[in-house]
Amino acid sequence: MNHVATPGAGASGAGPGLEPGANPLGRWLTGPRFGALPAPAALPAPALSFEFFPPRTEALENQLWACIRRLEPLAPRFVSVTYGAGGTTQARTHATVSRIVRETALTPAAHLTCVGASCGEVDEVARQYWDAGVRHIVALRGDPPAGASDYAPHPQGYAYAADLVEGLRRIAPFEISVAAYPETHPSASSAEADLDNLKRKIDAGATRAITQYFFDTETFLRFIDRALAAGISVPIVPGIMPVSNFNQMRNFSARIGASVPDWMAALFEGLDDDIETRRMVAAVVAAEQVRLLQANGVDEFHFYTLNRPDLTYAIAHILGVRPTRPAEPASESGVAEEGKAEAASRQVG
Repeated sequence: MNHVATPGAGASGAGPGLEPGANPLGRWLTGPRFGALPAPAALPAPALSFEFFPPRTEALENQLWACIRRLEPLAPRFVSVTYGAGGTTQARTHATVSRIVRETALTPAAHLTCVGASCGEVDEVARQYWDAGVRHIVALRGDPPAGASDYAPHPQGYAYAADLVEGLRRIAPFEISVAAYPETHPSASSAEADLDNLKRKIDAGATRAITQYFFDTETFLRFIDRALAAGISVPIVPGIMPVSNFNQMRNFSARIGASVPDWMAALFEGLDDDIETRRMVAAVVAAEQVRLLQANGVDEFHFYTLNRPDLTYAIAHILGVRPTRPAEPASESGVAEEGKAEAASRQVG
């Protein structure tokens, strides 16, 4: 569970007004916060997990399973399967997770949300997962259904993710992951309120937090500082988004409140029609982001694959993760626009 180094590791200064022997958390909170980028051989291979989304068509089903077969030999800690806005993919999520249990050696984690269902209905879905052999749930508040601008709890449902976590704890001893937001959830009134919400989810029984993707490493590390100061001690796993299409990613990031640094725009400038170079740049950017986080004590990462294995597999290779058996050959097929749009629908908690 060593998800981040002992407070003070990787800090490069004591910060204003602090002596070298001052409290290490204080140094983290006030001082420069970067370890240098190490040589690849200086770091162990990190633990990885992958996110998939349930397919809507037969073609996307084939694409998903090609992705799963390609990434399975990397032996991820777990793989998660998303749940559509308003609970629209419940049956497809369950079918995908159940097939993963039956046909692979992977450990699946099913996304489950509060939206559009009573507590009893959500509880029944959770029991079905348990009976199918699923022991890990990603508990989320969820997005409002299409056409609804604001979230409204179901009258007989779980209001928020913390309530859902409590309910799941009463059903079975699930491992429960929840969402975290290094740059603050867009609907939160403040960063402090957002962190309080995360603390409630942890106090309710969540065992891990997985973050929304981000591109500024120090943003995540400062978030860890604040979480530690708030008494949050469970692993906080950074979400990593390989950038296959920069313009699409930038537009989506603006909607969810994830900042995109200017240096990223400069790196991808002029590559709109150069897919191969974009992929190479994307792999290097994500691998360096992970290595910088490793240098600061982070040792577990969750990849948003968008049901495409190529970038994730290449990044894992750069990081020293090797297949436990021969991997399926890479597919050259692209992602249908339907799949891209669905993959971009990130759930909230």
